[in-house]
Amino acid sequence: MKKILQIFVLLMATCVFAQKIPKTSKTEFSKESLAQKITSLNGKKITVADVIKKHEGKILIIDFWASWCQDCILALPETKKLKENNPEIEFVYFSLDRSHAQWEKGLTKYGIDAEENYWFDEGWKNSFNDFIELNWVPRFIVVDQNGKIANYYAVSPADSEMRETIEKLKSKTN
Repeated sequence: MKKILQIFVLLMATCVFAQKIPKTSKTEFSKESLAQKITSLNGKKITVADVIKKHEGKILIIDFWASWCQDCILALPETKKLKENNPEIEFVYFSLDRSHAQWEKGLTKYGIDAEENYWFDEGWKNSFNDFIELNWVPRFIVVDQNGKIANYYAVSPADSEMRETIEKLKSKTN
Protein backbone atom coordinates (compact mmCIF):
# COMPACT_ATOMS: atom_id res chain seq x y z
CA MET A 1 0.00 0.00 0.00
CA LYS A 2 2.83 2.39 0.85
CA LYS A 3 4.41 1.72 -2.56
CA ILE A 4 1.14 2.48 -4.35
CA LEU A 5 0.81 5.75 -2.46
CA GLN A 6 4.37 6.74 -3.40
CA ILE A 7 3.71 6.01 -7.07
CA PHE A 8 0.46 7.98 -6.94
CA VAL A 9 2.20 11.00 -5.36
CA LEU A 10 4.96 10.83 -7.98
CA LEU A 11 2.44 10.69 -10.83
CA MET A 12 0.48 13.62 -9.39
CA ALA A 13 3.65 15.71 -9.00
CA THR A 14 4.60 14.94 -12.61
CA CYS A 15 1.16 16.04 -13.84
CA VAL A 16 1.12 19.22 -11.76
CA PHE A 17 4.66 20.35 -12.55
CA ALA A 18 4.98 19.11 -16.14
CA GLN A 19 5.26 21.50 -19.01
CA LYS A 20 1.88 22.67 -20.24
CA ILE A 21 1.49 22.45 -24.00
CA PRO A 22 -0.10 25.62 -25.43
CA LYS A 23 -3.67 25.11 -26.64
CA THR A 24 -3.04 26.87 -29.95
CA SER A 25 0.00 26.99 -32.19
CA LYS A 26 0.71 30.54 -33.21
CA THR A 27 2.10 31.24 -36.67
CA GLU A 28 3.11 34.88 -36.30
CA PHE A 29 4.68 36.96 -33.56
CA SER A 30 2.70 39.93 -32.27
CA LYS A 31 4.14 43.44 -32.64
CA GLU A 32 4.24 43.75 -28.85
CA SER A 33 6.22 40.53 -28.43
CA LEU A 34 8.72 41.52 -31.12
CA ALA A 35 9.30 44.86 -29.36
CA GLN A 36 10.63 43.02 -26.30
CA LYS A 37 14.20 44.08 -25.51
CA ILE A 38 16.82 41.39 -25.03
CA THR A 39 20.48 41.80 -24.04
CA SER A 40 23.34 40.61 -26.24
CA LEU A 41 26.58 39.22 -24.87
CA ASN A 42 28.29 42.59 -25.33
CA GLY A 43 25.59 44.23 -23.19
CA LYS A 44 23.72 45.91 -26.03
CA LYS A 45 19.91 45.83 -25.82
CA ILE A 46 18.05 45.04 -29.03
CA THR A 47 14.53 43.94 -29.82
CA VAL A 48 13.54 40.37 -30.56
CA ALA A 49 12.40 41.72 -33.96
CA ASP A 50 15.99 42.81 -34.67
CA VAL A 51 17.28 39.35 -33.77
CA ILE A 52 14.79 37.65 -36.10
CA LYS A 53 15.40 40.19 -38.89
CA LYS A 54 19.14 39.36 -38.82
CA HIS A 55 18.20 35.85 -39.95
CA GLU A 56 15.66 36.76 -42.62
CA GLY A 57 15.86 34.38 -45.58
CA LYS A 58 17.20 31.59 -43.35
CA ILE A 59 15.63 28.95 -41.15
CA LEU A 60 16.12 29.99 -37.54
CA ILE A 61 15.84 27.93 -34.38
CA ILE A 62 15.39 29.78 -31.11
CA ASP A 63 16.59 27.72 -28.16
CA PHE A 64 15.17 28.91 -24.82
CA TRP A 65 17.42 27.68 -22.04
CA ALA A 66 19.02 28.46 -18.69
CA SER A 67 22.30 27.34 -17.15
CA TRP A 68 20.43 26.11 -14.04
CA CYS A 69 18.13 23.88 -16.12
CA GLN A 70 19.29 20.27 -16.19
CA ASP A 71 17.04 19.37 -19.15
CA CYS A 72 18.49 22.32 -21.10
CA ILE A 73 22.04 21.14 -20.47
CA LEU A 74 21.14 17.58 -21.47
CA ALA A 75 19.66 18.91 -24.75
CA LEU A 76 22.83 20.80 -25.78
CA PRO A 77 24.62 17.78 -27.39
CA GLU A 78 21.52 17.02 -29.48
CA THR A 79 21.29 20.69 -30.48
CA LYS A 80 24.93 20.57 -31.52
CA LYS A 81 24.26 17.49 -33.69
CA LEU A 82 21.25 19.21 -35.27
CA LYS A 83 23.46 22.20 -36.12
CA GLU A 84 26.25 20.05 -37.54
CA ASN A 85 23.82 18.09 -39.73
CA ASN A 86 22.06 21.26 -40.94
CA PRO A 87 24.68 23.97 -41.55
CA GLU A 88 22.13 26.06 -43.47
CA ILE A 89 20.04 26.50 -40.32
CA GLU A 90 20.85 29.33 -37.93
CA PHE A 91 20.52 29.10 -34.16
CA VAL A 92 20.11 31.66 -31.39
CA TYR A 93 20.03 31.02 -27.69
CA PHE A 94 17.64 33.00 -25.46
CA SER A 95 18.63 32.64 -21.83
CA LEU A 96 16.38 32.78 -18.81
CA ASP A 97 19.21 32.83 -16.30
CA ARG A 98 18.57 34.89 -13.19
CA SER A 99 21.64 37.13 -13.53
CA HIS A 100 24.06 38.33 -16.19
CA ALA A 101 26.98 36.74 -14.30
CA GLN A 102 25.18 33.38 -14.09
CA TRP A 103 24.38 33.56 -17.81
CA GLU A 104 27.98 34.34 -18.84
CA LYS A 105 29.35 31.61 -16.58
CA GLY A 106 26.89 29.11 -18.10
CA LEU A 107 27.81 30.06 -21.66
CA THR A 108 31.47 29.30 -20.97
CA LYS A 109 30.82 26.22 -18.86
CA TYR A 110 28.62 24.59 -21.52
CA GLY A 111 30.68 25.70 -24.53
CA ILE A 112 28.13 27.89 -26.30
CA ASP A 113 29.81 31.25 -25.69
CA ALA A 114 30.82 31.48 -29.37
CA GLU A 115 27.18 31.13 -30.46
CA GLU A 116 24.63 33.92 -30.90
CA ASN A 117 23.33 34.46 -27.36
CA TYR A 118 20.82 36.79 -25.73
CA TRP A 119 19.54 37.18 -22.20
CA PHE A 120 16.14 38.31 -20.91
CA ASP A 121 17.40 40.72 -18.26
CA GLU A 122 13.79 41.50 -17.31
CA GLY A 123 13.35 37.88 -16.28
CA TRP A 124 10.99 35.13 -17.27
CA LYS A 125 7.86 37.26 -17.40
CA ASN A 126 8.00 39.65 -20.33
CA SER A 127 5.91 40.41 -23.41
CA PHE A 128 7.73 37.96 -25.70
CA ASN A 129 7.68 35.00 -23.32
CA ASP A 130 4.08 35.74 -22.35
CA PHE A 131 3.08 35.79 -26.03
CA ILE A 132 4.70 32.41 -26.75
CA GLU A 133 3.26 31.01 -23.51
CA LEU A 134 6.69 30.03 -22.22
CA ASN A 135 6.20 28.01 -19.07
CA TRP A 136 9.19 25.68 -19.11
CA VAL A 137 12.64 25.29 -20.55
CA PRO A 138 14.05 23.95 -22.71
CA ARG A 139 11.79 25.12 -25.49
CA PHE A 140 12.49 25.45 -29.19
CA ILE A 141 10.73 27.53 -31.83
CA VAL A 142 11.43 27.22 -35.54
CA VAL A 143 11.14 30.46 -37.52
CA ASP A 144 10.81 30.23 -41.29
CA GLN A 145 12.68 32.21 -43.93
CA ASN A 146 10.04 34.97 -43.77
CA GLY A 147 10.19 35.46 -40.00
CA LYS A 148 6.98 33.53 -39.32
CA ILE A 149 6.61 30.78 -36.73
CA ALA A 150 6.92 27.41 -38.49
CA ASN A 151 7.01 25.22 -35.38
CA TYR A 152 5.64 26.81 -32.25
CA TYR A 153 6.36 24.20 -29.63
CA ALA A 154 9.12 21.67 -29.13
CA VAL A 155 10.89 20.71 -25.91
CA SER A 156 13.77 18.84 -27.50
CA PRO A 157 15.97 19.28 -30.57
CA ALA A 158 15.10 15.65 -31.34
CA ASP A 159 11.35 16.43 -31.51
CA SER A 160 10.01 14.61 -34.59
CA GLU A 161 7.50 17.32 -35.50
CA MET A 162 10.21 19.98 -35.33
CA ARG A 163 12.49 17.85 -37.51
CA GLU A 164 9.71 17.39 -40.09
CA THR A 165 9.12 21.14 -40.13
CA ILE A 166 12.83 21.75 -40.72
CA GLU A 167 12.91 19.29 -43.62
CA LYS A 168 9.84 20.93 -45.23
CA LEU A 169 11.42 24.38 -44.91
CA LYS A 170 14.72 23.14 -46.33
CA SER A 171 12.93 21.62 -49.35
CA LYS A 172 11.35 25.02 -50.09
CA THR A 173 14.79 26.61 -50.44
CA ASN A 174 16.17 23.91 -52.78
